Amino acid sequence: MFQLSEGSFWLDWLRVPTQLGAEEHGSAVWEANGRALKWNPAVGDGGPLRRYSLGPLTIYSSHIRTTPPPGSGWEPVAALTQGADDCAFVWRSEAGVYLPFDPDEAVLALLSEAYVRAEVGAVGTRAKASARRIYYRTRPIMPRAAQLAIRRRFAHWQRRQRFPLWPAEPALHDLCEQLLGFAAEVASEPVPWIGPWPKPFSWALVLTHDVETAQGYRNIGRVCDLEQSRGYRSSWNLVPRRDYTVDDARVAELKQSGWEVGVHGLHHDGRDLGSDELLAARLPEIHRWAERWGARGFRAPATQRNWDMMPRLGFEYDSSYPDTDPFEPQGGGCCSWLPFLNGALVELPITLPQDHTLFVILGERDGSLWLEKARLLRARGGMALLDTHPDYLFDEPATVAYDQFLATFKDDPTAWRALPADVASWWRRRAATRIEWDGAGWSAIGPGADEAVVAFVDPTTRRSGRAEHRQGD
Repeated sequence: MFQLSEGSFWLDWLRVPTQLGAEEHGSAVWEANGRALKWNPAVGDGGPLRRYSLGPLTIYSSHIRTTPPPGSGWEPVAALTQGADDCAFVWRSEAGVYLPFDPDEAVLALLSEAYVRAEVGAVGTRAKASARRIYYRTRPIMPRAAQLAIRRRFAHWQRRQRFPLWPAEPALHDLCEQLLGFAAEVASEPVPWIGPWPKPFSWALVLTHDVETAQGYRNIGRVCDLEQSRGYRSSWNLVPRRDYTVDDARVAELKQSGWEVGVHGLHHDGRDLGSDELLAARLPEIHRWAERWGARGFRAPATQRNWDMMPRLGFEYDSSYPDTDPFEPQGGGCCSWLPFLNGALVELPITLPQDHTLFVILGERDGSLWLEKARLLRARGGMALLDTHPDYLFDEPATVAYDQFLATFKDDPTAWRALPADVASWWRRRAATRIEWDGAGWSAIGPGADEAVVAFVDPTTRRSGRAEHRQGD
């Protein structure tokens, strides 16, 4: 039913059933029932990304088609705008729908944070990177009060960033829903895809902690007791070479009791991914500690990240990308509240504000932002992944806020309260599972078949602006 002229990241991410075989010249195509969803492919170095709007959607593209597609009968149905000017159009005809941009490029521009250069320019990108390096090189000799003063001073400016919005940026998922809607319109029937979570869950709640100091290491037991009283388990990201010594027996005890252990950089100096040479020099020791602890996941200190370098980490998963966070030394975000693959590496985005940001930098007095964002993610079927720090989790008001957060969702039957390694394992099974037509309906085939939910987007909801999903039996 669904023929594709070339591989497509966004269709594969959603696990829409496709097979190569469609023939098309000059554009990519997804064919269904004799009609096609076509788009203008970005080939090679298409030039710098530019920001456009498609109605309420934000799209980054390096090359758009400003003229109608070949053939007759095409009518413009939606304008791609830049500022107040119409730059291009989405076209519709009896033959299907044509997009003037490459949806893969638009999706990957957000996930990879390539859009940052489009927002601040090459000079601004280099200036931010330079300022970040200076900050981390001087931080060891800088009093903590001075560090906090600097970060609070910039927080007011950072909070006003244009894109991505904070504390929630729906651009990526709104775009994917719009694309699914176009696909359903072309197919003139419900289009199947694999839902993001295993049965019977509709969203995920994941707890993680970064242990930065000796005080945080001493507080591990207190946090475990609090979480266990509410029926949770979490992941502990430890630093091999810091001002505390990790006891192998403590690691074994945590794992035997159902908690997880990950690696939080080598020295917690924000430099592990500072260059290819430094990463290559540090990886062997990082891997030795990961093997010693049985760690399957990595989180970079200060959420330092580089799209091209991350797959070289060699872990099963990484959790260094926020979905949106202007307050970290490396601001931005992948705009995703779902896991995704970068090469062979599963990325688990941090989708709730960090406790340090919320209570120390911004001075919030309660956890209402945690609860509001988590409820949004529940409504949108996302992953609420929280990163807190036992170093100051027991400072008021963080303690009360965290306990309230745990209590709010502890009895929610729709929430998959999972460890990050379990989410990463599921995402790999999902990626290896496909949907096939068996003559009577669509069925999941592969390692995640028994857990997978076959969801559908209906063509009747296409023009409502958001595709509505219904689950299969």
